[in-house]
Amino acid sequence: MSYATQKLAEEKVFKDPVHRYIHVRDQVIWDVIGAKEFQRLRRIKQLGTTYLVFHGAEHSRFNHSLGVYEIVRRIVDDSFSGRPEWDDSERLVVLCAALLHDLGHGPFSHAFENVFGLDHEYFTQQIILGDTDVNEILKRVSEDFPQRVADVIGKTYSNKQVVSLISSQIDADRMDYLQRDAYFTGVSYGHFDMERILRVMRPREDQVVIKSSGMHAVEDYIMSRYQMYWQVYFHPVSRSAEVILTKILHRAKALSEMGYDFEQQPTHFRGFFDGTYTLNEYLALDEGVLLTYFQLWMTEKDPILSDLSNRFVNRKLFQYIEFDLAKDYMKMKELELLFKKAGIDPEYYLVFDSSSDLPYDFYRPGEEGERIPIHLLKPNGEIRELSRESEIVEAISGKRRTDHKLYFPEDILTKDGKKKALKKQILDLLT
Repeated sequence: MSYATQKLAEEKVFKDPVHRYIHVRDQVIWDVIGAKEFQRLRRIKQLGTTYLVFHGAEHSRFNHSLGVYEIVRRIVDDSFSGRPEWDDSERLVVLCAALLHDLGHGPFSHAFENVFGLDHEYFTQQIILGDTDVNEILKRVSEDFPQRVADVIGKTYSNKQVVSLISSQIDADRMDYLQRDAYFTGVSYGHFDMERILRVMRPREDQVVIKSSGMHAVEDYIMSRYQMYWQVYFHPVSRSAEVILTKILHRAKALSEMGYDFEQQPTHFRGFFDGTYTLNEYLALDEGVLLTYFQLWMTEKDPILSDLSNRFVNRKLFQYIEFDLAKDYMKMKELELLFKKAGIDPEYYLVFDSSSDLPYDFYRPGEEGERIPIHLLKPNGEIRELSRESEIVEAISGKRRTDHKLYFPEDILTKDGKKKALKKQILDLLT
């Protein structure tokens, strides 16, 4: 029996709060789960700083990755198996891609990426193709198997049907994180009838379509995603924590470049500060490492690094107001000047942040970032784009919602002490 088709002597199951059970029968999948690079995902939170707002949001990318694998397993084993439009030889590659799609996420994912100009999908592919335990396991299937898995994650795989299961406007990734994040944050927005959607999914040529009888379940899914983004993912308090986290890393990098003598040397960050990091250095970072540094930096001599680290560790977050930088550009310049006069560095303590989301879009040839739409399969075999059939989806299609905030340390501005009149002038401008 080849390794690709080898099954475990007995099925392994993971008890899961979202999918009840996650089933593993393939030896390859079981071995990949045990690889150290995959186990590292236990130490990376799925929702970054959101646990500082929703205290239950402590779940990891390990949880989520198993969930995405399970959804794809149900699709290919239950919904697609035996259908002429589905090539069952793609089963193992899509299962591995589902399991490994988030393998390259770093600590506090997107904030860390933004500071150092990194891309988690790039690192996911590097881990799969590099000198790693995951690569060694995948190569037992075939010499080119790691590259095939990496191509699915990179969206360059020849079979677009396979890619769409992992990355599309209705994919296993989104279906898991919406439900999982709703469960652990305690909100009701992210719930939708996934079982119905899985039952009406059908493989068609280079895409996956939804039987038109399942349209209302898809509408519910899209609205759930819309609500989760604005109520959870873009929550202004979570963004405040992310702003502070980002500024800690910016400050540490700036101090390193100035030759500052750290009491606690940022050994784990040196390669990221100067761009010489290796894959092993990237894999050595997790959220436990970052939080340890933040706790140690609370006693650093540099007052900015010390204060920002204390704010993040002890949840002393910035206040915020609605602020449109395009309209209030001159006001921002005035605030920056006043902050400097008050002895408060606006680079670290006056931060504009913007979030935006496009809940559903359809194909517009030639546009940057064009999205493959969700297609419905009519009873007569005709395929129709979702927004042409659903009035609910049509109402939000192509409509980007954007939210602008200005973050600042209200506690510093209201504290008694020097330059009280100047600080009051700043507060008057802000409020």
